[in-house]
Amino acid sequence: MSERLLAGEVVKLDRKFPLVELGDGSRVRCEHSAELKKRGKLRAVIGDVVDVAIPEGHDVGIIEAIRPRSTQFVRKDPTERALPQVLAANFDRVVVVQSIDRLNMKRLERELVLAHETGAVVTVVLTKADLLDAVAVVETMRKVSDLAGDSVQVLVASKADAASVARVRGLMPKGTTSVLIGRSGAGKSTLVNLLLGEEARATSEVRERDGKGRHKTVSREVMRLPVVDGKGGGRIVDMPGVRGLGLWDAEEGIGAAFSDVDELAQGCRFRDCRHAGEPGCAVLAAVEEGALSRSRLESYLALQDELAKTARRREQSSWKNK
Repeated sequence: MSERLLAGEVVKLDRKFPLVELGDGSRVRCEHSAELKKRGKLRAVIGDVVDVAIPEGHDVGIIEAIRPRSTQFVRKDPTERALPQVLAANFDRVVVVQSIDRLNMKRLERELVLAHETGAVVTVVLTKADLLDAVAVVETMRKVSDLAGDSVQVLVASKADAASVARVRGLMPKGTTSVLIGRSGAGKSTLVNLLLGEEARATSEVRERDGKGRHKTVSREVMRLPVVDGKGGGRIVDMPGVRGLGLWDAEEGIGAAFSDVDELAQGCRFRDCRHAGEPGCAVLAAVEEGALSRSRLESYLALQDELAKTARRREQSSWKNK
């Protein structure tokens, strides 16, 4: 008789086995079945709904199947030339977190592309707003809003301003899951602590030279927010600082993050215009007129070129494996 399978959700990933929460609320550490391991890179990630067997006398459960994902955050595997790496699944919102005093617009462009590619709602939260004066905060928010576009809400958060934290919590109602992405030191763990109202995520000792704590998140974990003044109740996932953000099959994400460029391109004389000097190029005309910054066009072209190179490597890899 075959083993009875139980449905569950991966609620924590660290250096050991995935922790799966079953329907009755119990949690069990699991390993992947031999069949899943045979399929190569397919592994359960945080947020995955899985079917688990718990054999009698076995120390851990066995993940037999991973159910289809509604959304997933994917980057190019930094250790492989042409393989995707899924970091999280089945979420409703991606919150891109950057420290307002160390804003990296080039990285933000890339983060927005990958966030849009998931198909989830995208929000930018600028942390550590207490480190800048009010005028600088407003100006920085304007710059980020111009980059992110009308579809992306841009918020600031500060431990000195409870109302700013409440606004972020208001985006995470009961029944929703939000994934926080950003590099180490962006303030994700501090933001999680503020949202939870407790020291749920560790930050390392404060550095003597500048008084800033260092990010220590080494696992991915689903955490439930409290309801405060009617806001919150949803779940958040604080992922470890992601250094490499290589693009993987992100055509739609680039189109969403650079919708202004794509819209201008509709006016180009040639449908396959590469915006590199072709006659009748509406995109280059916009740059000359000052309606589009040259740096933004350069970013767009660089990301498209990276995507094309990844696609070629994938094709070469598929031919080698035949």
